[in-house]
Amino acid sequence: MDAVILLSLFFLFMFLSVPIGVSIGLAIIITLTINPIVPMAFLGQAMINNLSSFPLLAVPFFMLAGFVMESGGLSRRLVAFAKAFVGNRTGGLATVTVLTCLLFGAISGSAPATVAAVGTIMIPSMVKENYSREYAAGLTAVSGGLGVILPPSIPFVLFGLATNASISRLFLAGVLPGLLVAALLAITSRIISGKRGYHGTGEEFSWRRLGAAFWDAKWALFAPVIILGGIYGGIFTPTEAAVMGVVYGLVVGKFLYKELTLEKLIHAFVENGKLVGAVIITFATAIALGTILALLQIPQQISAAIASISTEVLVVMLILNIFLLIMGLFMDTAAAILILAPLFASILIPLGVDLTHLGVIMTVNLAIGFVTPPVAVSIFIASGVSGASLLKVGKEAMPFVLALLVALVIIVLVPELSLWLPNLVMD
Repeated sequence: MDAVILLSLFFLFMFLSVPIGVSIGLAIIITLTINPIVPMAFLGQAMINNLSSFPLLAVPFFMLAGFVMESGGLSRRLVAFAKAFVGNRTGGLATVTVLTCLLFGAISGSAPATVAAVGTIMIPSMVKENYSREYAAGLTAVSGGLGVILPPSIPFVLFGLATNASISRLFLAGVLPGLLVAALLAITSRIISGKRGYHGTGEEFSWRRLGAAFWDAKWALFAPVIILGGIYGGIFTPTEAAVMGVVYGLVVGKFLYKELTLEKLIHAFVENGKLVGAVIITFATAIALGTILALLQIPQQISAAIASISTEVLVVMLILNIFLLIMGLFMDTAAAILILAPLFASILIPLGVDLTHLGVIMTVNLAIGFVTPPVAVSIFIASGVSGASLLKVGKEAMPFVLALLVALVIIVLVPELSLWLPNLVMD
């Protein structure tokens, strides 16, 4: 009964548009007021202990690195490089959008940050080349999901914190699935562009132009090498890599590209602070919620309920994937991972599912949640950047959401896609 009251209050507050971290906190306070099943002081101590985690620092620093690099001109140069590479083909600018999200995602680790950074540049460029504004926004919104699938992914950091999985393995595990998603999005955009007559820039491909764009973007392209190379070279931890990303972005933006002004830097810190505050509140209250659910033995009850349906891995995976897709409609990604990852791990690990593979599956599922209403954060951002109707942007995004679903099915059925690279590098 306590669990029913707790979860009912949580969903009630969430549907009333109360911020998700606050929704969890209010639900816990009211439930414990009705029946003090655990002392408030105990939950407070649990939250403080988990917030004191050194790996958790990677989250705000990776977020800040994305803001700093976007403000310092790195994202603009990535766009120029991608445009010189594939912009002359049919649907070329659509492919450029996917490729740029791929490149910027390897810096920011955040889907909303990727949508905002790339969308600000690419959506107006696509509109100038007679692409539909809504189509450009929809493609950018979905492609921004690459920011959480490719390393350094903030959801991977949170999954590692929630389940004690290796963050370094998770980062490596996201590479091939991220490339698969990018390829399917590019193919889908090419098909749609061909049908609608969205042609390329008309310029002939030029190795000289590509070389010039590469040279101008070299410092931006070098950022993932420093961040990921440092981690897997044993030079620094993921948290230290996040700090290095911020420092690198500051140095490049200020002294090499000379575009990072004090005003832009202050704006980056303010915007990052808003996002970090929401994530930290959500993280703390999700830990408290998980503690209460564990005391009430909810994970065991859910495991028993699923086991009564089937013990076949694929059937259980199907059930959990459907559940994740539904939860992605309503829940923030950070909250979903922190609450559900330990639960899913307790169900799937005994069935032989690798924890790293589970992390990739959850992250891809929740990347879909970024573009499925009513939460659909990336759709809101793309709509705001483009000035296009929210409903029309969502409609144009649907073919690309289907491409994401196809990628999800492949990732679930082929665990080696997630596990081959971490096993090769780290085992």
